[in-house]
Amino acid sequence: MHKERVRRMTEQRWIIDKIIQTVGVDFAWNMARATLGTIGLDVASDITSIQLRVKKYADVSREFARVATKRERMAEKAEAEGHVITSRDNYFGAAIFYGMAQWPIHEDDNDKNIALNTKKCDCYNRFIKHSPHPIERVEIPFEGKSLPGLLHLPSKLTNKMPCVVYTDGMDGFKEILVPLYGDKLLERGMAVLAIDGPGQGESCIRKIRCTTDNFARAGRAAMDFLMKRPEIDADRIAVCGMSMGSFWVTQIAAHDERFKAAAVMLVCHEPGMNTIFNSASPTFKARYMWMAGYEDESEFDKFAQTLTLQGLGTKIKCPFLIVAGEDDQLSPIEYSYNLYDEIKAPKKIIVYEGNGHSIEGHRFEVRTLIADWLKDRLDGKPMESEQIYVKTTK
Repeated sequence: MHKERVRRMTEQRWIIDKIIQTVGVDFAWNMARATLGTIGLDVASDITSIQLRVKKYADVSREFARVATKRERMAEKAEAEGHVITSRDNYFGAAIFYGMAQWPIHEDDNDKNIALNTKKCDCYNRFIKHSPHPIERVEIPFEGKSLPGLLHLPSKLTNKMPCVVYTDGMDGFKEILVPLYGDKLLERGMAVLAIDGPGQGESCIRKIRCTTDNFARAGRAAMDFLMKRPEIDADRIAVCGMSMGSFWVTQIAAHDERFKAAAVMLVCHEPGMNTIFNSASPTFKARYMWMAGYEDESEFDKFAQTLTLQGLGTKIKCPFLIVAGEDDQLSPIEYSYNLYDEIKAPKKIIVYEGNGHSIEGHRFEVRTLIADWLKDRLDGKPMESEQIYVKTTK
């Protein structure tokens, strides 16, 4: 058994288990709802079964893996019977469930984590063969290694398509970024390069750790990769990130002027990340310690102090969009306003009244407005800076 890196993960495990018994598997972040949103309503009963069976933290990986195995078997059966659509949909579902089953495991040399990762990749590869839109698994050269990515192209292919480099937060992985059907970016004719940046998904299995600033270099590597792709318009590439990805995307935009737009949502902008690491669920800190390669918590606390965006706003040259909840419990909203104030380029901040980190109840609305905003920017439409406060109560 691996020793927990974070003291609170040991001392407060009983509290975590009690919280799970009260609020369910989405106690730290919206695992079940994110899975349902990506795969679709076909797995609603599986999500319900997970929610009913997860009674403590130790149950999470087992239950997601259980459903993943079920979906993989359904895919294999449908494949053998010649039901291509049913097979591909279930392989996609299995890949996402396997990826979620990895979430509680904060070790790259863990046999279970490696096996789950292998299953995730294998099922996704089988999905790719019959995907409803073109997908290519790609490797992006990065500091002597390579970052894994998935290049999604719209179903209606055109010459020189615009593209969005897309990254999730610390808990996500590239496979979950583009849903099975109806992706907001692809539907608007934009390609999507979904990446596992340093410390994320497969990259952590490859021991590519997240440092103070190497996500900025990862963004540059992704841009360099896309500049060489004949189907991508090198003059119309944007970058988008959610949650901790909002921190990393801000770094990327500040260090590479080739990006024509940047959008962030579900923000993590607090210097030093004290709230998310020391006041929120200890799972966040445990995961980031693994992502950054720290075993000693006191040493990680020193590292965390280097995580700041102060001064970077002035370096951003492209249009920048921030979408956040007013009462974000992981990053106090004033830090997002501070970033907004620093940026001299055209900028927009949208804050939802009374909403927390996940902007619950407005997730699809947010995805839509970000997709429209990115398309407008890549189409060259002018914009003026503005602050918008969305009232959600009457």
